[in-house]
Amino acid sequence: MQKWRDDLPVDADVGSRVGAGLGRLGEVVTWVLLAVPFIALAVETPWRHFRLAYGDWDAVAVSLGLSCLSMAIIVFLGTRVAHWLASTRSRFARVAEGLVLVALMTPPLAMGILLATAYGPVGTFGALLARGGILLGNNAPAFVLSQVYGGLPYFILAARAAFEAVPPVLPMAARSLGATPWQVFRRVTLPLARGGLAAGLVVAWVRVIGEFGIVMIFAYFPQGIPVKLYVNLQNDGLGAVYALLWLLLVVALPLPIFVLMMTRRRHRAHHTNDDTVF
Repeated sequence: MQKWRDDLPVDADVGSRVGAGLGRLGEVVTWVLLAVPFIALAVETPWRHFRLAYGDWDAVAVSLGLSCLSMAIIVFLGTRVAHWLASTRSRFARVAEGLVLVALMTPPLAMGILLATAYGPVGTFGALLARGGILLGNNAPAFVLSQVYGGLPYFILAARAAFEAVPPVLPMAARSLGATPWQVFRRVTLPLARGGLAAGLVVAWVRVIGEFGIVMIFAYFPQGIPVKLYVNLQNDGLGAVYALLWLLLVVALPLPIFVLMMTRRRHRAHHTNDDTVF
């Protein structure tokens, strides 16, 4: 190895050093870019007069309560759909996957307009629902529906990738031993895909708890944290939003941090077991 390095041209050695230096510089710039907004938030927050504005606690209750309901719906619907997409190779599955991608790529404000067009009181399907006494728009069901549309495509794509990573031979072996499809899914596929499913859960949660564009158009009331931040900003300026912004971080971050810690713990345990075996 040393002889091979000695045979390298000087220009190649210099180029490798420059490349390594640029790589380190890129890492430093990345970390600085990520850290600067939060450093600025900590510096600019008026800690001596740290208080929430009127109605902020109501916004926290709305976001936390309805977001948990939205996530339950997303996991219930998305897990089965993702598993089907991962295990099916039909043409219809490709069309369904395209529909998920379209929903994912539609900008939030545009999706809010689409929901108002489809489910609003005079919308295509909203008028039919209104005849049955079901009204969607500026109420809790519309808020949940907005969050579901915002987070469901993200969870489906992440969960599908997790299911596709499961070696097909393992579910096949379980079926050959007489396990039912539900038993195979619950005892084999689901445990093996749990890491990817957890990542999808985190992505969907962050998307749901921070949803603004769809909610702003379709479910302005009840006001969750993102919409209340916008209202405070418009009414009282930038200084009036810091307390609620910190609260949003406190509400949103525990789940991602917990999942990251559990993933690292499983990763260390896996490598420890490998070292023990060898």
